[in-house]
Amino acid sequence: MNLKAICTDIDGTLLNKERQLSERTIRTFRSLDKDIPVILASSRMPSAMRHLQQELGILHNPLICFNGGYILYFEDGKTAPVQLDSTQVPVEVCLAIYQLTQGTDIHVSLYEQDNWYAPQLDYWAKREQSNTKVTPTISSLNTILDAWHSAETGAHKIMCMGPADEIETLYQELVKNYADQIHAYRSKDTYIEIAPRSISKATALELLLESKYGIGLHEVMAFGDNYNDIEMIKAVGMGIAVGNAREEVKAVADKITLSSVEDGVAVAIEAYWK
Repeated sequence: MNLKAICTDIDGTLLNKERQLSERTIRTFRSLDKDIPVILASSRMPSAMRHLQQELGILHNPLICFNGGYILYFEDGKTAPVQLDSTQVPVEVCLAIYQLTQGTDIHVSLYEQDNWYAPQLDYWAKREQSNTKVTPTISSLNTILDAWHSAETGAHKIMCMGPADEIETLYQELVKNYADQIHAYRSKDTYIEIAPRSISKATALELLLESKYGIGLHEVMAFGDNYNDIEMIKAVGMGIAVGNAREEVKAVADKITLSSVEDGVAVAIEAYWK
């Protein structure tokens, strides 16, 4: 098999138990030929991925953000990224979801391009801030939604975080009433990440590879651990699940490497790109 590119998820896949890049992972990625596209694909916003790119020495490579809803690439000599594709949850749906959380203890954050809007810097926002190294803009979400309505824009991602029982109730409501418009993905029992229904990491990766490199999905090694990685793992030439991946991900993977805390991604890359 002639693989020409690498695509990897971040959280639960690439990072160690401190939610950082290990020295081995950094060394392995930096040893790769610079002509090999190395693409990070995550539910994160761009700012929460760029510092990882810098550590890995891949700042010149594209990003797949928000589970495929926002694709960026970077041209030589320019600091501002170029937007290849953008798909958003319509503002009307954003408002409806926000209204469902009123009277609960659920925290709602809104993401659009490289902006993160949170109503307050509470436990949940501080937790995400610590994990992603990004600080939210504190604002009334009604104000943000009104501005989006005027601008005819929407959210690349909605993040709902809160008590597990309330999150479960919200999840069931979303599946019942909005399944044709959004994908509600539960990364934890206290989290729901909401993205447009029409996108995935797999669709974004295919578009990016065809547009920028002339590479097919069958020529890619991809890594993941969770439900939002399944389509990508199935679509590529060599889909690899880390050892701590959900059983559903392992079931569709071509190979299973060591866990994220054991540098499983680095181990698999080293084995192929000696």
